Amino acid sequence: MSDTIAAPPRRQRFTPQTLLAGSGVLWFSIAAAGQWLFAYYIIGAYVPRTASGEFERWNETGLIEGYAQGDLIGNLGFISHVLLAAFVSVAGVMQLLPIIRRRFPTFHRWNGRAYMSVAAFLAVGGILLVWVRGTRMNDLAAMGTTIDGLLILVTAGFTLRHAIARRIDQHRRWAMRLFVVVNGVWFVRVGYMAWAIASGGAGMSRSLNGPADIAMPYAAFLVPLVLLELYMRARDSRSSGFKLAVTVAILLGAGVTALGLFGAWMMMWSPNIG
Repeated sequence: MSDTIAAPPRRQRFTPQTLLAGSGVLWFSIAAAGQWLFAYYIIGAYVPRTASGEFERWNETGLIEGYAQGDLIGNLGFISHVLLAAFVSVAGVMQLLPIIRRRFPTFHRWNGRAYMSVAAFLAVGGILLVWVRGTRMNDLAAMGTTIDGLLILVTAGFTLRHAIARRIDQHRRWAMRLFVVVNGVWFVRVGYMAWAIASGGAGMSRSLNGPADIAMPYAAFLVPLVLLELYMRARDSRSSGFKLAVTVAILLGAGVTALGLFGAWMMMWSPNIG
């Protein structure tokens, strides 16, 4: 949704098209801030513990399974997965910023290559952590995470394919889809907290096997993908009504994202830094 970040001409400020663009800018701005807060949390929570050799303290952050005594391969896989997630959180935002794409095209290309490579590595690694190491609470929720991982591989492939073929518009569309599915785990955390605050925790349980717990790993990438597809279709549409309806939907999504981000920062991330 970030390819319309450039400010619209003043004489067109309140058209359905510019309102739609503004809603996309708002959502992306909230998501970008949340992505960088997530990266800050990862660095603050895991780098000091890892650098000091206090690996068992990884588990203080409320993980399903972080450090496991005697599991060298699993521990290395876990910490590499976590730390690389900080990279994709920062790199993904920079990849979608038009100012970076226009003024620093070489950086955009190399950052994109690194981003897609790391994203693919994390997708495969995440699937292995879930099904080989057993980092899951239940199989139904784990399937949602697995589907998201497979979608990362698919969208990365199409993003790269269109970039190589110089089909720039299609490349940007697939890059936005890739951004959404790569951040599926981030959306899970934000979605959990938004739902917990809005509903009082309805359908959630401490063992993460309630209806909301099982649905969230699917909703975390399906809902943003649907909103993104609506946004792109509305942007291309000539229907003012459709543009305005999608604008409202994107604004609602931005509000939910902001609420979940607030909850995640206050209750999940900031208490575990340091």
